[in-house]
Amino acid sequence: MSLNVGVVGASGYAGGELVRLLSTHPKVSISMVTSRRNAGKPVSNEIPILKGRLNIKFEEPDPPKIIEKCDFVFMATPHAVSMELTPQILEVGIKVVDLSGDFRLKNPEIFKRYYGVDHKAPDLLDEAVYGLPEINREKIKNARLVACPGCFATPSIIALFPLVKEKLIREHVFIDAKTGSSGAGRTPSPADHHPERTNMVRPYSPGEHRHVPEIEQALAPHGKVKVTFVPHAVDMVRGILSTIYSITMENVDEQSVWKAFRSCYSGERFIRFIHWKSGGLYRFPNPKITLGTNYCDLGFKLLKDQKTLIIFSSIDNLIKGAAGQAIQNMNIMLGYEEDAGLDFPGIYPV
Repeated sequence: MSLNVGVVGASGYAGGELVRLLSTHPKVSISMVTSRRNAGKPVSNEIPILKGRLNIKFEEPDPPKIIEKCDFVFMATPHAVSMELTPQILEVGIKVVDLSGDFRLKNPEIFKRYYGVDHKAPDLLDEAVYGLPEINREKIKNARLVACPGCFATPSIIALFPLVKEKLIREHVFIDAKTGSSGAGRTPSPADHHPERTNMVRPYSPGEHRHVPEIEQALAPHGKVKVTFVPHAVDMVRGILSTIYSITMENVDEQSVWKAFRSCYSGERFIRFIHWKSGGLYRFPNPKITLGTNYCDLGFKLLKDQKTLIIFSSIDNLIKGAAGQAIQNMNIMLGYEEDAGLDFPGIYPV
């Protein structure tokens, strides 16, 4: 018997990817897709690749109707919307995976600083489980509310977690991250107008991005980390490459770095190691190769004479950085196979 699943806020890129992936999931049935702007219109109008595959219409995000029609809910709403709707859904025993930033940060004061509003459900901040399966799988299994990590935070935390845990690097790390235009969302803006976005590399929010406290918070239980983070908008549609610069502790060699990665991620379904000595064109992680997948590719180069470790981590921002990870979390919460609905390779060449 299929589980009735609802996607609240599905007219954006991440929500659209969520609907697309769920439409082929072997264990679920999409019972409701909401959008205030598109209520009454066919879902395939906004997600054209689903024409002929999903014949339902957008509905208003009305909590009583969501509760009536859904056994499980994904929140793919803009920031500051989920914290109004989610408590009502949880109250009746329906589990929620939230793709927005509303429940990622534990401290309501830090939330207000980075998101610009007071949190309306602060009592849920401690309960919400940070949904990075490779680190928090056991907590996710028993959660009723999972907060999906941000797209930049996902590859950065995955890259740094083994190194911080094994105390191989010093406290301060520097992250240079490149992202495609889909990360800015579907609502047009002058900065993402095609003539402005094409043929450029544009840094923005240096040192002040809202994913900084998220990265530091996730790593804090394993060691103190200070992050200097600079994201860059680049001329591609999908994908993130995080290049992380760190200073190593004494006597760190290449073998100890590989050992740390393998001790944390050996057997992980969606983590792949890329060795720069392996040959071929793609000797380091590249978002072109993770495009359309739920994989995170990891690689590094150790400059031993400089005591510098450079880590590379790539994902598809809309899948492992959003919709795919959300489904991975649902699978864990419900006891499904973790790769259910996510077992597919990417497309090459693109």
